[in-house]
Amino acid sequence: MTPENVETRSEAETRYRDLVRLAYFVLPGKGKRVHRLAVARRIVDGATARRPSRDARRGDAAAAAARRRTRVLRTAMRPPRRLGVGLGPWLRALPARLPDPALTAALARLDPPVRVAYVLRRVAGMPRYAVRDQLADLRVPDPWAVIEAAERVEAVPPAGRAATFEPAPLRPVRRRSPLPIVAAGALTATLIGALVATENGGSLLAGPLFGGTRPAEARDLRLTAAEPGAWANGAPSLDTWPARGDLASDRAFTRRAVAAWARLRGGHGVGGAAQLLYAGHVDGTPFAVLRHGVRIARYTGTNGALDVAAAGGDPTGPIALPGGRYLLSPWDSAPVTPGGRRLAVRDGVTDPVTARTRCGRGPLFQVKGRDGVRTVGDLGGPRAVVLGHHTPAHRFRAGHAAPAKLQRAGLALWERLACHVPRTARPVAEATAWNFWSGELPYGAGTADWVCTRMAFAGGGTAGQATLLRAGEQGSTGWCDDRGPVSGTWWQAPSGAWYYFAAAARGLVPHADGPFRTARLTGRLLVATPPAAGARPEAPVSLAARTG
Repeated sequence: MTPENVETRSEAETRYRDLVRLAYFVLPGKGKRVHRLAVARRIVDGATARRPSRDARRGDAAAAAARRRTRVLRTAMRPPRRLGVGLGPWLRALPARLPDPALTAALARLDPPVRVAYVLRRVAGMPRYAVRDQLADLRVPDPWAVIEAAERVEAVPPAGRAATFEPAPLRPVRRRSPLPIVAAGALTATLIGALVATENGGSLLAGPLFGGTRPAEARDLRLTAAEPGAWANGAPSLDTWPARGDLASDRAFTRRAVAAWARLRGGHGVGGAAQLLYAGHVDGTPFAVLRHGVRIARYTGTNGALDVAAAGGDPTGPIALPGGRYLLSPWDSAPVTPGGRRLAVRDGVTDPVTARTRCGRGPLFQVKGRDGVRTVGDLGGPRAVVLGHHTPAHRFRAGHAAPAKLQRAGLALWERLACHVPRTARPVAEATAWNFWSGELPYGAGTADWVCTRMAFAGGGTAGQATLLRAGEQGSTGWCDDRGPVSGTWWQAPSGAWYYFAAAARGLVPHADGPFRTARLTGRLLVATPPAAGARPEAPVSLAARTG
């Protein structure tokens, strides 16, 4: 072996080890370290086992390495469950020493984008501009705000020796070819399919909602329904929602709905069993709601239109139907709008209702369920969201949830805020607005409310968004930590002068480092001026909340 080959192999092992380390710390959860590292190596093996990219074939090694890193980080941020199955080959190839568990436990509390930024900055030692570019490649909104949030994190232990593996080399795990297993599985599936078809008279769509022959396009999907009274027993679950509506027993209509989903392409088609949640007339139009895992399909019978969206597994969240109607969970009853109007319910479907805001988003109605009364609202997703509210007097306490029913102040705040909460790609199950600072801003800026909105996503994970609400003007001020919110923004007065305002929650004070000529702190409000009053500085501001 030539020295050049030795050097190439050494470089490859270093790159592989670095990718494994990134994946290890970006992975969510606090599970066993050996399983965490096995999954991390499996992710990297999958990313590096692909055919050489166009950049690699052209000899652009840096671009190819960047693409691999992006693939690794994207998978590690939200790993599919299948990666945790069959870890034997990776578990047999682990080093003797693993990183300090305190570091991964602390990282698990961070939102995925912030965790990525922290790992790239503190563990990998990448410069800020490179981290920003990487976050942009991962399609993370507002990368600079995420980087600033990661740099404000103080609870994570230092990433020194705690973030290292045993110095022994880590290499890709070589596995046996899966072709014999795949071939055996395909043969078994064929034999089982033939047996089932024989037992059901040539139909694989056996079940209470189907009979006779099946449409050819629904070959990989069958329709099921929960027992009518199953929801009344046991813990709440979407699996026990009954099939409601005047068309639930119309086999021809439900066949068309399931066939439309079965033949859908572009990654949204499904196989296995879909659950019927509703089939009936909505404002005179035949309409069906089907569920498969965390996705919900809404089918319109008149034109065959089908809308599929990720909706999570929340067992109680109302499902949006056409015309401003909502399909309630079987446990919910007595919906009342913020104005006090009672909504009639038929077959689980409410009368039309819309939020009292210019954008149509915001509080919809309060509903009575097993755990009491709660307020739900529209934030633009396929299901209504439980809304909560904290006043400026609130102090964060772990495990302390916001009241489920919004009072007058909470309703008023959400009706101001809802149009400014960003739409998210992931379905939101709950959203809590903490009005963490309220008061008078200087220099004629008027009264203001600073709000940190915590969004809890269906399936796990949270995100925080800060918004400054002023009379006639509202704006996002970046990411916020719902456990101890602090936020800041530049503001230009009518005179043309620029000022930097920052505020923190009760019990905290804002601390900012930036291009300031003067800075003063009044209570929990910081006001700073730039070196040149008529120009807004381009340099970033580092902001943190400290105990007052």
